[in-house]
Amino acid sequence: MEGLIGKKIGMTSLFEEGKNVPCTVIQAGPCVITQIKTRKKDGYDAVQLGFDEKKEKHCTKAELGHFKNANTTPKRKLVEFTKFQTEVNLGDILNVEFFKNDTWLDVRGISKGKGFQGVVKRHGFHGVGDQTHGQHNRNRAPGSLGASSNPSRVFKGMRMAGRTGGNQVMMINIRVMKIIPDNNLLIVKGSVPGPKGSFLIITK
Repeated sequence: MEGLIGKKIGMTSLFEEGKNVPCTVIQAGPCVITQIKTRKKDGYDAVQLGFDEKKEKHCTKAELGHFKNANTTPKRKLVEFTKFQTEVNLGDILNVEFFKNDTWLDVRGISKGKGFQGVVKRHGFHGVGDQTHGQHNRNRAPGSLGASSNPSRVFKGMRMAGRTGGNQVMMINIRVMKIIPDNNLLIVKGSVPGPKGSFLIITK
């Protein structure tokens, strides 16, 4: 699994064969290799990448020493990638051209948090519907939970109201529409999880 760390900039649209295609703009890189882990020393093989600048006053001394070993400035986001087949060295900088020969990518991020939501928004329930036959304020109610004297409890996994969003979501096989190397911008088709400014993990 090879990839880069990115940041969601926002959405736009591109024309393709006369059709207006919705797209997401992602700043992919520059990412710095801050650590190379080996099976002999660390127990597994991985490459750690750092992305986005961070002030030194917000770092611990251990973090400052870690970035100093890679001869780079402090980074806000660190992610490890396993099965990194490309030849890399400590301190190398990877930019969006890392994906220049790839037309399909996977994007992983944290979805927008919606807070506590009811069953209609959370699970797509339709509610009772009609306000006839004596129904009152039942349009968005969950209905029966199916628990009576037997089993006298609510089964685990019952679709009910609760906290929604804020989960890790992975969009697979997203098509790359355009790459702008000058600004390290990656334009992909469709939407990706998370709000503007959120970090994304882009893998081949």
